[in-house]
Amino acid sequence: MDIPSKKKQRHIKNTRKDKVFDIVNYGLAGLFLLIIIYPLWFIVIASFSDPSAVSGGRVWLWPQGFTLDGYRAVLEHERIWVGYRNTIWYTFTGTLIGLAVNIPAAYVLSRKDLVFRKFLTWMFLIVMFFSGGLIPTYLTIRDLGLLNHWLVLVLPFSVSIFHVVVARTFFQTSLPSDLWDAASIDGCGNLRFFFTIAVPLSKAIIAVIALWTAVHHWNSYFNALIYITDVNLQPLQLILRQILVGNELMMQQSTGEAAIIAIRRATIMRYSSIIVSTVPIMCFYPFIQKYFNQGVMIGAIKG
Repeated sequence: MDIPSKKKQRHIKNTRKDKVFDIVNYGLAGLFLLIIIYPLWFIVIASFSDPSAVSGGRVWLWPQGFTLDGYRAVLEHERIWVGYRNTIWYTFTGTLIGLAVNIPAAYVLSRKDLVFRKFLTWMFLIVMFFSGGLIPTYLTIRDLGLLNHWLVLVLPFSVSIFHVVVARTFFQTSLPSDLWDAASIDGCGNLRFFFTIAVPLSKAIIAVIALWTAVHHWNSYFNALIYITDVNLQPLQLILRQILVGNELMMQQSTGEAAIIAIRRATIMRYSSIIVSTVPIMCFYPFIQKYFNQGVMIGAIKG
């Protein structure tokens, strides 16, 4: 009778430890979630709040002095709509070009029968950590005739080594070699195998790479700042940056009542511009989220 009672006590003790462990885990997870979500929530409520309430620290959980002046101030600029048009085009074409170059490269590097496979993989990895620098890159872009051309934002920087490595790991872990052996026996070549078998079975990783590429192009402004001077080709992020910088300069140069108005305008546009620039791309996340576990995590666990 003593042995069962000891086992029962040990089971009860383990159960209590498990409960404490779960409580600590849920508490830490909730704390991390709050740390991540609250800044995003604050930006949303601040964009609808009176600037004086935001500056005075009275905005915590709900908007104070509800107003849409920030959105009106941002959207009244005609260049905003030009930026939206350009960014949508850059994101669409850049994503297609990125998939067209990164996915085939990843598949080729995943093939064990590729000649000089290790050498080519190391070449890819080296350029992942080292680059020629801004000035040589600028001179190359100039010599190619791509300055002030929309292709400069989608073509020269379309290869992402990180995306290639992630997709290569997926191909290595998710496409068994027996599948290629069976297809080759039936007379299937490399090109046909890639388009008819590998690509349909890799929708998850393709969706993930597409989302990453689209987010990169949507948020990118540095390349446009360096290589684009034509205002009709500038993306949304660069136009918003110029508007906010202009508001800051106006605020510094104004005095008296004009300074108060400039401060109010700069404060309210700071948060509304974040919402205007991020909400469209965030709408794609619910449609792609289901592919992350299947696409990225398989390669992360088995790679």
